[in-house]
Amino acid sequence: MKLLADSFWRASLYCLYPRVIGLSFLPLVVIVALSWLLGYLYWDSSLTWVRAWLDASSWLAVVWGWLEGIGLANLKTVVAPLLVIFTVTPIVVVASLLAVSFLMTPSLTRLVADRRFADLQRKQGGGLLLGLWWTFSSLLLAFGALLLTLPMWLVPPLAMLLPALIWGWLTYRVMAFDVLAEFASADERHTLMARHRISLLGMGVATGLMGAAPSLVWASGALFAAAFVILIPIAIWIYTLVFTFSSLWFAHFALSALQALRLEGQHVVAEEVLPKEAGSSYAAARLGSGPMGSSDDVTDIEPRRNH
Repeated sequence: MKLLADSFWRASLYCLYPRVIGLSFLPLVVIVALSWLLGYLYWDSSLTWVRAWLDASSWLAVVWGWLEGIGLANLKTVVAPLLVIFTVTPIVVVASLLAVSFLMTPSLTRLVADRRFADLQRKQGGGLLLGLWWTFSSLLLAFGALLLTLPMWLVPPLAMLLPALIWGWLTYRVMAFDVLAEFASADERHTLMARHRISLLGMGVATGLMGAAPSLVWASGALFAAAFVILIPIAIWIYTLVFTFSSLWFAHFALSALQALRLEGQHVVAEEVLPKEAGSSYAAARLGSGPMGSSDDVTDIEPRRNH
C-alpha cells in the first residue's frame, strides 16, 4: 500500500511537467484527426440507420407515444445521436489508450527511470512484436468481456462497475507490459505481474473510473450541438491525460517494484555465497570454530614446526 500511494503522488506531480503536458498533445492530435475523419465520413449515415431502427421498433413506439403525451416529443431527436456516441465511446477510449501506450509510455517510462532509477539495468524483456501481440490479445479479451456482460449493464450498479473493471483490466495489462518491456526480463515481468496483480488491477480500475468523467463531456456534445466541435476534443484530451497519468503511475510503481526485486535477488545470492566462504577450511582455520578450533591453535602451528 505504501508503494501504491507513493507512486500515485509522484505520478500526479509528474503530470505537471511541461514535457509531459507537451507529449499529451501528440495522441490528442492523432485521435481528434481520426475522429473528425470518421465523423465526416459516417456520422450522417450512422444517424440515419439508428433513426430507421428506432422507428421500426414496435416496442419503442409505445415509449415515443408516452413521451409525446408528457410533452417531451423532442427527446426522440436526441436519442439517435446519443446511441451513436455511446457506441463510439469505447472505440475512442481504446484508441486513446493505444495512442498513449505507443506514443507516450516509452518516453514517460524513460523520464521516470532517468530521474529516479538511473542505475537500473535495461534487460529488454519485451520486443515490438511481443508487445503488439500482447496488446492485440488483451483487446480481444476485453471486447469479448464487454459483449458477454452487455445484458448485465441493465442493472444500474453493474452498469458502472463492469466497464470500470474491464477497462481497468485492459489498462493494467497494456500499461504494465509497456513499462516493463524495456527494463525487465521476461521472468522478472512475469514475477512482478503475478506478485502485484491486485495492486496493478486496482490501479487500472482507478484510472478506468477516472475515464468516466470525459464520458460525460463526450455525451453532452450531443445535447449541445453548437458546442459539439469544442467539447469532443476536450473529452479526448481528458482521456489522454487520464492515460498519461496512468502511464506515470504504472512507471513509478513497476520500476520501484523491479528495483526491489533485484535487490531481493542480490540479498539471496549474498546469503548463499557468504556461508560457503565462511565455512571453508581456510576460513575455519583463520576464524576458529569453537573451543577446539580457536585462533590460538593457528598461531601455534608455526612454532611446533620449528621444534
